[in-house]
Amino acid sequence: MAKLKILEFPDPRLRKKAKPVENVDAVLGQLIDDMFETMYEAPGIGLAATQVDVHRRVLVADVSNEKNEPWVLINPVILEQDGVEVTEEGCLSVPGYYEAVERAEHIRVRYLDRDGAEVESEFEGLLAVCVQHEMDHLEGKLFVDYLSEAKRQRIRKRLEKDRRVRQEERATVF
Repeated sequence: MAKLKILEFPDPRLRKKAKPVENVDAVLGQLIDDMFETMYEAPGIGLAATQVDVHRRVLVADVSNEKNEPWVLINPVILEQDGVEVTEEGCLSVPGYYEAVERAEHIRVRYLDRDGAEVESEFEGLLAVCVQHEMDHLEGKLFVDYLSEAKRQRIRKRLEKDRRVRQEERATVF
């Protein structure tokens, strides 16, 4: 397995719409394994392929405290949604920032599992929020898009400054 590089806002590659997966094969299986390794190490509870610069409709999630309830959703489609949940969301592509976002509390999703079988599952609470968040990534949307333009610009400027500082620090290490 290999840890993948997570793209950070405002990288324009995060805005690309992911294409459907056509073949569930060993190459996809390796990507899924690498995505889990990357997500767990980050640490995070969800990761979309778009975030690691692979523009295919794949997401992984695990909201369990023990990190032993992994979910793989390939080509996910929300069939039903209801209720409202406001959750403080963060994102591996927007490190260090958390904001309240409104999402559906309960969703029913059709997707392919890791073996390529079509499945329908119902998710609620944190897992429903996580799946919706990651599905947004597959559409080229980030949680900061739910915020005001002023907040989004402040976050963008701060992340760009943090990135410059990290690059300068690396350049001065001998």
